[in-house]
Amino acid sequence: MINKEKQRHNLITYTCTEKGITLREVLEGRLSMSSRFIAGLKREKNVYVNKKARKFDYMLEEGDTVEIRINEEPSEFEPQDIGLKVVYEDFDILVVDKPPFMVVHPTKSHDEATLANAAAHYFKSRNEKMKIRFVNRLDMNTSGLVVIAKNPYAHHIISEDMAKDHVAKKYITVVKGIPENEEGTIDIPIYRPTEDSIKRTADSRGQSAVTHYRVKEKLQNAALLEVRIETGRTHQIRVHLSHIGHPIIGDELYGYVDESLIKRQALHACGLELLQPRLRDKIELQAGIPDDFVSLIEKLQAK
Repeated sequence: MINKEKQRHNLITYTCTEKGITLREVLEGRLSMSSRFIAGLKREKNVYVNKKARKFDYMLEEGDTVEIRINEEPSEFEPQDIGLKVVYEDFDILVVDKPPFMVVHPTKSHDEATLANAAAHYFKSRNEKMKIRFVNRLDMNTSGLVVIAKNPYAHHIISEDMAKDHVAKKYITVVKGIPENEEGTIDIPIYRPTEDSIKRTADSRGQSAVTHYRVKEKLQNAALLEVRIETGRTHQIRVHLSHIGHPIIGDELYGYVDESLIKRQALHACGLELLQPRLRDKIELQAGIPDDFVSLIEKLQAK
């Protein structure tokens, strides 16, 4: 049993509620730790029972307190005070609302003022030493919810949940034209033609990708869609909607560009449902619609 009050980003505390179970069985079965993570704990001797270091074959008694201490690395990103809109935070994760025109992590062409730099400053200002681990990522011109794991355990658990479709990611977007059906599913693999290609295509040679959409509002030769994805391929929503003949308005790579309407792709990660990595409580989060997105909808309603 996990005691919520005793948890820290670098300390996992578990109280045994049964006897005749080994320490390894708790780590693997009750806490779902990966073999790689457990090997690191063993190497660093970071697992304790009732404040004493124990081997993993140690037999636990009911009421024993297991402590897993996580040696965390400092952030590798330069802290920059550029603002961070926090939507949710606990001892395992930080969820933020990324604005449009911001890159998630530094690249050769964008080496500062990224979400990673902002997160590094946020943690430093709270005297919390941790590596920045993004669980999901958004394109520079896509706004919305991004999850940052505060430790490798949380990153592993949520990544596993995503692979099992236990994390629901909801988006809204405005596309050119009005889909014939009120709702539908696009189940077409996403393919990268070459190693250095930025653009992806809908192609049977690619990785599986499933996108569900529903028409929320019909506009003037456009539609506001609610989108949910089962997989998380690069550019998935953009590729899929373009493939069915309804590209995202403002998308320079796959879509329809009219800067009098909006100066970026009209795609916003507005909703997220996930399970807290340790407690397994359901967390439901929403991100408000950005001003440029609201303006776009109003322009298309008025025409």
